Amino acid sequence: METDPSRFSLLFVDDDPQVLSLLEDVFAKKDYHIRTAQDGQDALTILAETRIDAALVDLRMPGMDGLTLLKEIRTRYPGIMVSILTGYGNVEDAVKAIKSGAVDFLEKPFSPVRLCAFMANLCRIWELNEENKTLRANVESRFGFDPLVGKSTIMLELKEMIAQVGPSRSTILIQGETGTGKELVARAIHAHSPRARNSFVPVDCAAISETVMESELFGHTKGAFTGAHISTLGLIRSAEKGTLFLDEVGELSSSTQAKLLRTIQEKEVRPVGSSQNHPVDIRVLAATNRDLGTEVVRGFFREDLYYRLNVLTIHVPPLRDIKEDISSLATHFLKRFSTSRSPVKEISEESLLCLERYDWPGNIRELENVIRRAIALGKGNRILPEDLPENIYTPPFLKPPESIGLSLESSLASYEIAAIKNALAQSGSNRKKAARILKIGEATLYRKIRKYGIKNYELRVKN
Repeated sequence: METDPSRFSLLFVDDDPQVLSLLEDVFAKKDYHIRTAQDGQDALTILAETRIDAALVDLRMPGMDGLTLLKEIRTRYPGIMVSILTGYGNVEDAVKAIKSGAVDFLEKPFSPVRLCAFMANLCRIWELNEENKTLRANVESRFGFDPLVGKSTIMLELKEMIAQVGPSRSTILIQGETGTGKELVARAIHAHSPRARNSFVPVDCAAISETVMESELFGHTKGAFTGAHISTLGLIRSAEKGTLFLDEVGELSSSTQAKLLRTIQEKEVRPVGSSQNHPVDIRVLAATNRDLGTEVVRGFFREDLYYRLNVLTIHVPPLRDIKEDISSLATHFLKRFSTSRSPVKEISEESLLCLERYDWPGNIRELENVIRRAIALGKGNRILPEDLPENIYTPPFLKPPESIGLSLESSLASYEIAAIKNALAQSGSNRKKAARILKIGEATLYRKIRKYGIKNYELRVKN
């Protein structure tokens, strides 16, 4: 059952029908949306199907008691404010409930005036939360590119496109290699859309198994299959009036693709096991690291769904194409992951040079992990080249030697000597490891060491 998002939605749970009737009568003239349940299981069913902002739960109920229901709600729906209804003098029970996550408690018997004041307070908290969401959405609309670090020409063009397409209603296909930040782009589009104050629901299509994907996306009814003890809303309906982001959409099975196509076309969802369709108002953003056009030709992706998703296309660049942004990105991750316990506060120029020379097959996600690792392993206040993984710290990492006045042969010799010394320093003068770093044979390395008379192996590179 859909509820008006502008109205405060309440759920009353009590095994006494007279109490529920009283609660309904008290709020009959209030501008609240009211639902009631006589036990915990009915309450969970309602919560799976309806947006609820606050719940008043009786502590003493047969079967699932109020404390158990409270814990279930806190686990499944952490945004709902739950208050406990308890008998007079049961302060100990009330304290237990507060420790378990209840926001407040109300003692029986209560007067209608006391109850109205109690709920008005919860409603005011809800209104403040909604106002905060709106303020955050407005801020993100103005400064929504903060997570998208970078000032290269390609990144500035990407940001400009996001600002342009964000306010539209069109579905958008975001293409890019794994680890390029496609979800960040999708979140930026959502932040610049009229739906910014509503939910952004990401779905990792590659991480959800085919057997449960339809149930996860479209929801299911109670008893639709073994283990379906309650009805669920599904991820699509959870994004009502917001944005649904389908990451790695190319991983969906053909049957799920067909059902998704119908949902986008008809703007309605049919849960698994149901004969009833539910209207939905969502914007769909999809992302893939595959060439879906090629997948269509190969018969692995539906052509009609492809054209539905590909109304607008945004290409997210790989990190190797925006190397001028690596310094800004690395600094961003350093600030993000540094803690008071970590001594690392900056990145050395030599380390930045190593990062810029690397090709980054894992893109921004790989860079993020490299900086995390360097912070964890770093002992000084700067990230040094030796704090980087071996495949990134490949000599020569220092700036090229001045070659003015040198012959081509002597310039090349200078490069080789610098490379060998750096490899020996990195490997602790272990020739076998140094040869692997230089990607040459150990015998070749030995010959070059003799050729250039390299005797004093530097164990540590000085900055």
